[in-house]
Amino acid sequence: MHRLEPYTYAQMIAGKDAVRHGEAKNSWLTGTAAWNFVAISQHILGVKPELAGLRVSPSIGSEVPRFTIVRKCRGAEYRISVTNRATGKPAKLVVDGKPLEGTLVPYARPGSVVKVDCEV
Repeated sequence: MHRLEPYTYAQMIAGKDAVRHGEAKNSWLTGTAAWNFVAISQHILGVKPELAGLRVSPSIGSEVPRFTIVRKCRGAEYRISVTNRATGKPAKLVVDGKPLEGTLVPYARPGSVVKVDCEV
């Protein structure tokens, strides 16, 4: 047993000659917080920066009925509201009151505030 938080990574695991063989060391020095942010914001909440815009494609379970996220990217602010209908279908987006084909929200001018409504 590593005696480590289950959501972190250790910098090292003590070897067989150590007093506490198998114990994890330095769990928060490995970039765990940054990688958890990426995993949660980009792959679960589904707001991922790409070359041409922000991809909004949440991957959440039915136990999360809705959430809101504010993402600042390239000088603009994106206010994204997600409603989970638990349909299993691709996300449907409405950007500033207009339906968007697909899930890629084009980047806005710096200083802009973009309202994104997403239904999954």
